[in-house]
Amino acid sequence: MKKTIWTMSLVVMALLSSCNKEEAAPTPTLYDRLGGVNAISAVVDQFIANVAANPKMVRTFKPLLDDVGKGNTARVTALRNNLIDQIGEAAGGPQKYKGKDMVTAHKGMNITEDEFNSLVNDLVLALDKFKVPATEKGELLGVLGGLKGMIVGK
Repeated sequence: MKKTIWTMSLVVMALLSSCNKEEAAPTPTLYDRLGGVNAISAVVDQFIANVAANPKMVRTFKPLLDDVGKGNTARVTALRNNLIDQIGEAAGGPQKYKGKDMVTAHKGMNITEDEFNSLVNDLVLALDKFKVPATEKGELLGVLGGLKGMIVGK
């Protein structure tokens, strides 16, 4: 009887100790916290709409807007898909950015600091529309802000 009680006690202790072990849940990626590809796509769509309506961005985006006005949406669609891939990859998602590097993509555009800041503001407005929390917004802007030196003045 003592042996049975002893054995049962060991089993109970082993079960209790295994229940008390808290396995650390993996920290969700920024991609997951942003809501994945559907949420990123919605933000990118709003961002593009914000840029298209922004008078400070007319010089830079006029060729794209002219194409859309003529019914040619291929370049805007390519831009949209590249932005989704770029943000998805930067946020830790499965997307792979396949577009040009930032220096090549912006070569000859002579983007000013004011235009860059205006573009960032258009992104912030899109993030705010979808109520992206401050932490995630700050992380994303921090990742994308690192591109400034490859864009401004090129």
